[in-house]
This record gives sequence, structure tokens and C-alpha cells, in this order.
Amino acid sequence: MKTALILGASGGIGAALCAEYEARGCAVTGLSRRDDGFDITDPVSVETHLTALDQRYDYIICATGQLAGAGHPPEKSLKSLSAEAMMDQFRINAMGPALIMRHVPQLLPRDRSCAFAVLSARVGSIGDNQLGGWYSYRAAKAAVNQLLRGASIELRRSHPKAVLLALHPGTVDTSFTANFKGRDKFSPAQAAQHLAEVIDRKTPEQSGQFYDWADTQVPW
Repeated sequence: MKTALILGASGGIGAALCAEYEARGCAVTGLSRRDDGFDITDPVSVETHLTALDQRYDYIICATGQLAGAGHPPEKSLKSLSAEAMMDQFRINAMGPALIMRHVPQLLPRDRSCAFAVLSARVGSIGDNQLGGWYSYRAAKAAVNQLLRGASIELRRSHPKAVLLALHPGTVDTSFTANFKGRDKFSPAQAAQHLAEVIDRKTPEQSGQFYDWADTQVPW
């Protein structure tokens, strides 16, 4: 039986990913701050929870994230920049996944195909940025993309069958996007299915890349 570890399992997408991988016959382990006290911004919490896991996982997905840094909505202009909001965005959307990545080499098997994915966002693409704004969120997602890219290069040496991916799930109908009116949104279940399908289509040669829900590569 294959195994999956979902981090951020109580969120809209995280919970749907748990259900998706269970439906695929995987034994699923979920961790979240709400249910388990798993705080991705606390190195001690991350260390305690992840070193307590005594198995290797075929799939590990970091489904954590936030849109509003320190309670501030995404910036529409430079004058809206706040040091507090920017630091909070990096803490949740870049530092937290980085702390998780520290443990990924010990959680993935070395002898078989496996995958680690982090939820990014298209707005984190520098090349695709045509509108400006959303400075803190964009920068934090660009940072997590770079972290994922670097981790994929390192793990290529120790885990040659592993695939590491940054994934854009699209606009998903969760509390995260509640203020986005007039947009078509995927249900969390649809998003989870899309993401799982993209992961399964990737090979080690595509490790370290950035894809959207439709399996289209996104420019850095």
C-alpha cells in the first residue's frame, strides 16, 4: 500500500487531498495546527512532529499557506507595503515550507518513485507577472519556488527517483478565496484530483519545476 503525508490537513485543499489519496488506496497521515498542534513557523514543532514519524512516504504534500499577511489584504500599491505583513507572509509561505523541506530527505524513500510537492501560486511567477501589486504574497511564493528548486537539485543526488514540484492549484472555493467574487472556482475535491493527477504524471527528469492544475508549466 502506498503512503501519503499531507501537511496542512485541516485546510480546504489539505482535507481534500487527504480524501483524494485515501480514495486512491493510500494510507494517509495528516498533520495540521488545528488538530495536531503542528505549527510550520515553529522549528521545534516541525522537528518534534516530523522526527516522530517512523516511515517513508510515497507522497508528501505541503498544503499550507495564507493570503493575508498579519491580517493585511494583498497590497494594491507600493504605499500599502507593511513590514509586519511582509514578514508574516514569508514566515508562513516560505520559511514554514523550508522548515518542512529540511526533513523531506528522511521522509522520502531512496529506492522507489516518490514525490514531494508544495502549494505555490501563479502570482509567485516573476515571468508571468503582468499586473503588479500583491507584493508580499508574490515575493513569498517566489521564495518558496526557489527553495523547492534548490531542494530538488540536492535530492537528485540522494533520491534519484524522487520528484519535487511547485504546484499552482488554481482558484479553489475555500475560506482562502472567500473575498474573490465573480470568479470561477474549483471545489477542493476537484483541486485535489487535479493536483494528484499532475504529480502522478511527472518523472524525475521534471523534478524541480513549477506546474499549474492543468499540468501546464509555469515560468519562474
